[in-house]
Amino acid sequence: MALSPAVAPLRTPPNQSTTGSAATIRVLVADDSAVVRGLVARWIGEAGFELVGTASNGRIAIEMIAKHDPDVVLLDIEMPELDGTTALPRMLAMSPSVQVVMMSTLTTRNADISLRCLALGAVDYIAKPESSRGVTTSDVFRAELIERVRVFGAARARTRRPVSAPAPAAHPAPAAHAPAPAAHAVPAAARPATPFTLRPKVRARTAPRALLIGSSTGGPRAVGEMLEGIGAAALRRLPVLIVQHMPPIFTAVFAEHLTTRTGVQAAEGKPDERIEPGRIYVAPGGRHMGLAAGPNGPTIKLTDGPPVNFCRPAVDVLFKDAAVVFGAATATVILTGMGSDGTNGARALTEAGGPVLAQDEATSTVWGMPGSVARAGLAEAVLPLSELATALRAMITGQAA
Repeated sequence: MALSPAVAPLRTPPNQSTTGSAATIRVLVADDSAVVRGLVARWIGEAGFELVGTASNGRIAIEMIAKHDPDVVLLDIEMPELDGTTALPRMLAMSPSVQVVMMSTLTTRNADISLRCLALGAVDYIAKPESSRGVTTSDVFRAELIERVRVFGAARARTRRPVSAPAPAAHPAPAAHAPAPAAHAVPAAARPATPFTLRPKVRARTAPRALLIGSSTGGPRAVGEMLEGIGAAALRRLPVLIVQHMPPIFTAVFAEHLTTRTGVQAAEGKPDERIEPGRIYVAPGGRHMGLAAGPNGPTIKLTDGPPVNFCRPAVDVLFKDAAVVFGAATATVILTGMGSDGTNGARALTEAGGPVLAQDEATSTVWGMPGSVARAGLAEAVLPLSELATALRAMITGQAA
């Protein structure tokens, strides 16, 4: 999630592991604004993290990475001499496990650049207020920034600690081979396995009339990769409805990226728009996207209600409506993300008879949302990202996976 009127301040999600004291998390702040550097540096110290330095451009930041080995880099996009986009791949080449969070103001250009940075290996982004005064007074920006440092920093800091005993094995997934880790996912050996119970598969499966996707942190890369893996031929058989936690502007750009990557037309959902096969509908930032049963077929319903699970748009809103409109005729997947948004909606879908899949812990950037669904016993399969694409394509086409 990123800063916007659409998204409430992040809370530490229930059952979300952030073990490790704040003092072990080392942070580097790179921003060309002295005001932003000073404020963020102060916030880092007040939260109990270790500030290893600040940098006014990408060149200085790269030098500091070599010297201080930070766990988290807060990296501004627009900087003189060497901007964040150019510095990012050099940082990751120097320190592949460093967790880079991009910072940018809410413009179409910066949204496009931020999403491209995620594809290059950044773990997340934060939308900055446009003015220094806005940065100074925004409690939301501060809360989101500290939460990201806590989550990503704790995961990376654990990999720096000496390991006295072998890490516990991950929960066995119903896969025929070990998956390659997703780009910048936290190594499975660096974190404890989380037990869960799979929901029994439905023997007589109803052909899906819609593909539902819920995602948050790490989602833009995961959604694009999974849809590309499913393939345009299968995607053209049914509508795809996506709730990705994002602010306004970002969701429209995200849809454009999906169109380019999949070859299937993607756009923000519009009020009362009839959903059709072969189209991808993205919940617009700042609005809940649900469904209504119309005389000519299901239509998009956009509302401005209060945040659900601290989120707007919220996955639960779409999923609960889909359970009523489509019943068992859905294929649903929960991808990487903080928190538990989507769990209540997944429960409604399973009670209606629809299958729910979840991304596994090893390939998730943050195993919050899919982990919550898995621990609730709502997922009939918990799979690596690449195998989710295969399983969903089989559901859509009616062929064996």
